[in-house]
Formats: sequence, structure tokens, C-alpha cells
Amino acid sequence: MKFNPEKYRIPDERMKPFIDPDEIWEFINNAKSTKERVHEIIAKSLDKKRLNLEEVAVLVNTTDPELVEEILQGARTLKRKVYGNRIVLFAPLYIGNKCINNCKYCGFRASNKEAKRVTLTDEEIVKEVEALEDNGQKRLILVYGEHPEYSAEYIAHTVKLVYGVKKANGEIRRVNINAAPLDIEGFRTVKEAGIGTYQIFQETYNPEAYSWYHPSGKKKDFNWRLTSLDRAQEVGLDDVGIGALFGLYDWRFEVLALVRHTNHLETCYNVGPHTISFPRIKSASGLDLTEKYFVNDEDFVKMVAILRLAVPYTGMILTAREPVSVRRKVMQFGVSQIDGGTKLELGAYHQSKNEQQNLNHEQFEINDSRSLGEIIDDLIDNDYIPSFCTACYRLGRTGEHFMEFSVPGFIKRFCTPNAILTLTEYLVDYASPEVREKGYKLIDKTLLDLDGQRNVDEIKSRMERIKQGERDLYF
Repeated sequence: MKFNPEKYRIPDERMKPFIDPDEIWEFINNAKSTKERVHEIIAKSLDKKRLNLEEVAVLVNTTDPELVEEILQGARTLKRKVYGNRIVLFAPLYIGNKCINNCKYCGFRASNKEAKRVTLTDEEIVKEVEALEDNGQKRLILVYGEHPEYSAEYIAHTVKLVYGVKKANGEIRRVNINAAPLDIEGFRTVKEAGIGTYQIFQETYNPEAYSWYHPSGKKKDFNWRLTSLDRAQEVGLDDVGIGALFGLYDWRFEVLALVRHTNHLETCYNVGPHTISFPRIKSASGLDLTEKYFVNDEDFVKMVAILRLAVPYTGMILTAREPVSVRRKVMQFGVSQIDGGTKLELGAYHQSKNEQQNLNHEQFEINDSRSLGEIIDDLIDNDYIPSFCTACYRLGRTGEHFMEFSVPGFIKRFCTPNAILTLTEYLVDYASPEVREKGYKLIDKTLLDLDGQRNVDEIKSRMERIKQGERDLYF
């Protein structure tokens, strides 16, 4: 099938549904994967140009082992070009698990009688944040069930509360949100609270499958959820995150739909999503679905690589749902952010292990239970610079401005230096002597790669200032 841009013209109408399942399946069913075509598409991506749906369909249809390996290597090369050797770290903080929805895959579902419904008090939130700061966290994503209690005003309140918690050298510099879709005024309220990214996953982009998985509750409205981030953009909240829950429907369809969502946001608002997430279905209390669409490890790795090639400048998040072995492998092919030291039970960060036994069930199971320190140690061993950087957001380099990533030298001028400075903070304040020594060696090695950049001496100067007690230095 020859790609006809007029036939599949991206709608330019804002806040209108934009997913056509027949369109997506036509691409998948007609795209032919040949050696020459795959090579052309990888070359286009390595030139840092976003792929169209036909090109993504060619890659998802590629099954030849040699060509799949070329896709993986292309994604690895592109990731290094765009993101360097940084991995950004964050932690989820669950605020409340009350929910009016009945999603068949979620432990928070309203019909799950085993779940103990909890909303953290302000005092408990402060204790949780202090515990996270004690471990060195600087970036959080606050997670809420969908319930009238978790209004835009309440979300804004908790965000301001978190930003206000300071313990020793600890502070939270970026608060992202994972919560229910809001109306325009609601998004205006949370934007004014100073949030970072507002993250809403469509779960599955297939309307028929979506209807089956969401039989009741406000979430059953496919289009309200689909257009939610348009409403965020309408009030200038231009830092948004999209995602799909892989295992609910055919993974190939979901990959093309995520790219379609990206196309829509770029066309209507001149900026794509800041992040894409791709959690896989894992066990949860009250789970009610078959394994028909579960994604195996081989396809999962391929899927991540294809997404990296498809959207070169979009951050990609890999969660602790995945086991350590999968996380180590997938990070090579496109992931730019991971969570570390994750605990999903409400109140678990400040509770002792004995106390945690009495906590409520989590939303889903995690498979990487390592502490933040253990994850940082492992990243350093694998030549990744662990980063807690929040500079772009506080300097206004978001939305359209975030496309500055496409300017040659941006990584070396801003991103890598800021990653080095936040790692230095961690090494001084929280690392063991062994990790501190390894971390400084990796920084020295990374600085050699920056040789010739005008700010190398300034990086070293700021590192010394951090060692003398200054904090929050960035470019």
C-alpha cells in the first residue's frame, strides 16, 4: 500500500476524537517489511525525524531476526545521540486509592472488596516525602485513584504540600501527576500549583476493547479520556505524558495508536507528549482478564525499540513492573526514565517492614524491589549517569521549547552537565563510600567525553561548590 497523506490526513481540530481503528489496522495489514524499507526507515529516524504510521507499521511487522536486530541497534544508537548516557530517576507516591471505576485489570477497582481504601493525611504525606528525601529522591509522581475526593483543588493542595517539605539537604524539585482526566478549569488549577508533567494513560486505544475493560465508572467514556490532554494544552499545560497498558489489546495496534496520539498533539499544539509510558499487565488484587494479549519479553524489547525510533525526542518511561533483567536490557534501546526504590502500598515509604505487612493491597505487583541506592549503584556499574535534573522545567524549557533537544550540542551543553551536578549532590549527601568512589570515576570519564565544551571548567567548579555545601546548581 502506498502511503497517501491526504487519505490519512491528521485532523487539525482540537479536542476531537482522533483514533480510527480501521485506519490503524489498514496500516498494519498492508505494510510490507523488506530489508530495503527497514533500512530506509531506520536511517530516517537516525536523522532525528519522527516516523509516520506507515513506517511504524513496517517496523512492527518486521520478524526477520537480522532486521529486528538492526531495529534494536538503530534504537540504541539513536538513544545515545539524543539522551547521551543519562537515566533520569523518580519515585511514585500513592496519595489515595479510592476509586469509582471498575477497571478489570486494576487492584483499585471499585468492586474489589479486598482493597482497603485509604487516603493519606497531610501529616502522612509529609512523612512519606521526608522518607523519600532521606533516600535522595528529587522527583516524584503523585498517583491518585479516580474519586470525587481527588479533585483538582485537592491535587493542587497535595502538590504544594510536597514542594514545601524540606529535610536536611533533601527537597522535591519536580512533582508530576498521574490522575483522572480533568475539565479545562481543573487543568488550570493544577497548572497554577506548579506541577510538572500531567500523565494520563489511555490504557488501550481500541474503543471496543476499552469498553469491555471499563464497564462502569466515569472512566468508561473513551473519548473523554482520549481528549483529556487536549484540555490540558488549552490552558497552557504543555508538559503531558501518554501511555498504554500493554496486554489489554494487540501490542502492534497500541504502538501505532501512541504515535497517532503524538501526531495529534504535535499537529494541534505544536508539541508532542513529554513522555510515553508502556507498562505491561502484571498481577493485581482482583484481576479479571485473560492472557490473550500479554506481551512476551522478546516482543516487549522490540516494541520499546520501535517507539524510540518512531518518536526520537520523546522521553520513555520504564517502571518497576519489569524485573531487573528486563530493565537492564530495555534501557539500552530507548528508555530515558525509570523509577527507583518504588513502593506502591500507601504509606509504605515511612513505615517499617513489620508495619508494612498491615498495609493495604497495592494497585499491581512490582518486580524490581531494589532500593534507590542499589539501582544507582547498578546504573553506575553500567556506565549510566543517574540524573535527578529538573532544570528544563524550572527554566521554561518545556512544550515547544523542549524541542531545543534538536539543536546540536544541547545534550553536552545542558543535559549531561546537569546530570553530573545532580549525581554529585547524591554522592555527597546519600551514597556509600564505595558508590561515591565509583560515581566520581564515572563523572571523570564523562567529562573527558565533554572535552572541548566551553562549560567543562564550570562543571568542575560547580561540583566543588556542591562539595562545599551549595545545592541546586544547574545550567
